[in-house]
Parts: sequence; structure tokens; C-alpha cells
Amino acid sequence: MSTGLVVFTAVHTAISLVAIAAGLVVLAGLIQSRRRDGWTGVFLAAAWATTVTGFLFPFHGRTPALILGVISLVPLALASLARYRHRLAGGWRWIYVVCAGLALYFNCFVLVVQAFQKVPALHALAPTETESPFKVTQLTVLIVFVALTVVATRNFRVEPELALPPLKG
Repeated sequence: MSTGLVVFTAVHTAISLVAIAAGLVVLAGLIQSRRRDGWTGVFLAAAWATTVTGFLFPFHGRTPALILGVISLVPLALASLARYRHRLAGGWRWIYVVCAGLALYFNCFVLVVQAFQKVPALHALAPTETESPFKVTQLTVLIVFVALTVVATRNFRVEPELALPPLKG
């Protein structure tokens, strides 16, 4: 692997970890019915950056990583629209919460995949990622994110004094 690709991979990984960390803070805030606007900006910017930089790796043909990257653009776009264009008005509140949770889940899904590929002890447990330890871990992460997103959707309410009308034009 070339030095440039090693550096690019390190930057992409760092951005991904920032997105995950900020996303967890945002999700905790949503569960507590707190907006955490600064963290939201960091999360969405880093999630966009990690998705976009993921397309710049030297892939050949269609890969699961590319497919997940394309799929993850949808919740990122909807979360960004709901938060910044529609300012969480009406139904955009729950669209934002669900899409932010889904975007964070996708990043954590990839984190688990990478952990099983790169951490020797985990790789030994599931070298082809078809073994039970990998499947159980991914299922557990999915269940946790579904539960947290449901709770966040139920709990998160926009404070009336902070709720601004959607932007026109």
C-alpha cells in the first residue's frame, strides 16, 4: 500500500471516529430531548465527509462498501434537510431523529466490520465474517440502535422558543 493511501486511510478513519463520537453525543441528547446543535453540526459534517471520502478509495467494481456508501447518502441528506432546511418543523422532527440514528448506525456497522477485519483476536473469531460472533455482534448493534432511535424519537421535542419556521426558497 502506498504512503498516500496509508495517510488517506488514516484520515478517513479519523473522520469516521469523529462522526461516531459526535453522533453518540447527539443521540444521547435526542434521548434527553436536547438539541446539541454544535455536536449535530460536527456529526453531520463528519458523517458526510466519511461517506464521501469512502468513495475515493481505489475500488474495482461494485463492493459492499460502495453500496453502503450510496445507501447512507439517503439518511444523511434527509437528516441534513430536516435539521437545516426545515428546522425540525412538524414531521421533520422525527425524520431527523430516525435518519440521524440510521446514519450513525451505518457508521457503527462499518466500525464493527473493520474491527473484525483488522483486530487479530476478532478476526480469529470470524475470519470470513459469516461466523456467529460477527453475526451476533452486528445483530446486537442493530438492536441497540433500533431501541435507542425509538426512544429518541419518542423523547425528542423541539423547544418552542428555538423552533424557527422552515426556510423559504
